[in-house]
Amino acid sequence: MNPAHDFRSRVSADETPPELTLRAVLLGAVLGIVFGASSTYLALRVGLTVSASVPIAVIAIALLRRRHEQRAILEHNITQTVGSAGESVAAAVVFTVPALIFLGYPLRVELSTLIALTGGMLGVLLMVPLRRYLIVKEHGVLRYPEGKACAEILIAGEEGGTSARKVFVGMAVGAGFKAFQSLLGGVKPSL
Repeated sequence: MNPAHDFRSRVSADETPPELTLRAVLLGAVLGIVFGASSTYLALRVGLTVSASVPIAVIAIALLRRRHEQRAILEHNITQTVGSAGESVAAAVVFTVPALIFLGYPLRVELSTLIALTGGMLGVLLMVPLRRYLIVKEHGVLRYPEGKACAEILIAGEEGGTSARKVFVGMAVGAGFKAFQSLLGGVKPSL
């Protein structure tokens, strides 16, 4: 049994929900800048990064959801994709530029911009031909834990109800714990 035959799109071909809208792209760009800056800080401070796909998906649902609109999953997906791509490029640059400095190249804005543009274009150019094979034809065979998590969050946001509430309650608990930790001197972040 091939899981590719079990693949069913969440949005039928008959529907025309909003997808590539100006507000989705702008919000994705703003979130990409914010999470890119935080990812860069984290990478320089700790030496590793975390992906921002899941929090960007949650924020997209929270900020773009309209009460009258039945389907907006594609618009939320665009916001998540744009924001995640911006954050990924920033994370890639933060590891590439120091390596070039160690190799003796001067730190220049033009060089850093060229690296970011080249890496971003190569990523898109290599992913476009692989998308149908890796995402549609191999659906259910290959495991993408982060991609599946983002998809489930977008589905929960579209369905609303208790599923989406759990995501937002989890964010609120995490933010509350961090505020307790930082502001009130609760649990110390390091020894």
